[in-house]
Amino acid sequence: MSLEEQFKTVADSVRNWKSKPSDSENLALYSLYKQAVFGDVNISEPSGIVEKAKYKAWVDRKGMSQDDAKKQYIEMAQKLQSKYA
Repeated sequence: MSLEEQFKTVADSVRNWKSKPSDSENLALYSLYKQAVFGDVNISEPSGIVEKAKYKAWVDRKGMSQDDAKKQYIEMAQKLQSKYA
């Protein structure tokens, strides 16, 4: 299975977890997902509190390759799977 296929499979499974990860885990997964799919941040900073936290988490991934973000997302999701799936 290619990295892209593995990433899509894992991302789909994360969406179907029975319970939600902690805020910090969720932000980490979110920022890795955004970096993997879109690369470096390509939007202006939003104004809402939650949106700003998500934006900052994504900005912190700036410069990370999309493949590295996919690999880290897969690793993190696999570690959290038993806890939330």
